Amino acid sequence: MKPQTKTRFSFVLHSLICTFDFGRRYFRSEKQKKKVTYFFCFSLAYSYLCTMITQEQLKDVLDRAEKLHRYLKIDERQMELEEEQMRTQAPDFWDDPKRAEEQMKKVRGIKRWIDGYQDVRLKADELQLAFDFYKDEMVTEQEVDADYAQAIAAIEQLELMNMLRQKEDPMDCVLKINSGAGGTEAQDWAQMLMRMYMRWAEQHGYKVTIANILDGDDAGIKSVTMQIEGGEYAYGYLKSENGVHRLVRVSPFNAQGKRMTSFASVFVSPLVDDTIEVYVDPAKLSWDTFRSSGAGGQNVNKVESGVRLRYWYTDPDTGEQEEILIENTETRDQPKNKERALKLLKSQLYDRAMKKRLEAQAKIEAGKKKIEWGSQIRSYVFDDKRVKDHRTNYETRNVDAVMNGDLDGFIKAYLMEFPTTDE
Repeated sequence: MKPQTKTRFSFVLHSLICTFDFGRRYFRSEKQKKKVTYFFCFSLAYSYLCTMITQEQLKDVLDRAEKLHRYLKIDERQMELEEEQMRTQAPDFWDDPKRAEEQMKKVRGIKRWIDGYQDVRLKADELQLAFDFYKDEMVTEQEVDADYAQAIAAIEQLELMNMLRQKEDPMDCVLKINSGAGGTEAQDWAQMLMRMYMRWAEQHGYKVTIANILDGDDAGIKSVTMQIEGGEYAYGYLKSENGVHRLVRVSPFNAQGKRMTSFASVFVSPLVDDTIEVYVDPAKLSWDTFRSSGAGGQNVNKVESGVRLRYWYTDPDTGEQEEILIENTETRDQPKNKERALKLLKSQLYDRAMKKRLEAQAKIEAGKKKIEWGSQIRSYVFDDKRVKDHRTNYETRNVDAVMNGDLDGFIKAYLMEFPTTDE
């Protein structure tokens, strides 16, 4: 054992001996003394095993990094990146802005994978170096453990990205929340979910734009439509949030302090851009305008800047018709609101076509669980300090962290349980 390890282990051993001696003196019954003895033995073994990462853990990191190099075909992507970057240097490249933006998007997508792998490779090499330096007593155990944690985090992040193989996954997204039955309590729950997703987006570098919001009667909101943009894989990550979210808590709006259950539905769809063609039948489209409400200057309540889009959607399989209703009050400019409402309509139409494709694929693939869009997916039980996803059985006791946007554990569990590809 190295001198550094001896020092650390000696300190832990001394602390455990003191605890053991105190416990044997304090407890009188033989049963309690036996429990103290068992605790001492377990803690002693655990502290010895956890002094530092093992050679096997180092080998696991290096193996996973090498497998990512093969799975992601990094060498081929590097050559592809050079070829695609050459196309952007053509003199007439920006003559067609739409085509140029599509090409730049392709370049960024390839580069993202290469940069992600290079980060993994760098952290794995640093861990190997730190492990070797530790043998020569040039670094501490804490430094090796810190490098190991960083390497594992980088590997898991890239492995998670590798699971996002659906062609819509890299796109921005539209997230809509509707409060369920339950009046003020349900409307307050919808607002809490809105805050949760805004916190998640902020922590991951996304920009959130509220396209439309309908306030509740006394508190909270009845509905909100948000656009989450500016990062990578917004839809890929947040598609796991599609469904009904259930809240159980002692309601602050109930005079008797009763435990109440509330529901809110979350709908997530990819946000289409100008590079994606979505057909909108003009004969099925109609517009209404209305005056926006709320604070905002002299223009508010005087000019009909708010727009309401109505579109009759026909299901291609059943022939049934359904009205799609979209409101947008994002700006005080009516033409801009119309443009953005039309963009939201195209996103919904694209989303419906995508889900049709996924449902057909799910029927073909045997042995996979069927994902029911709109089913109850997660329960937030505040009294028991528990949040559980019913699809994956992933659970956490840190309710406060979840409500502040810590959703990564749920997202990863969902992607591992329900992998989707376009292959």
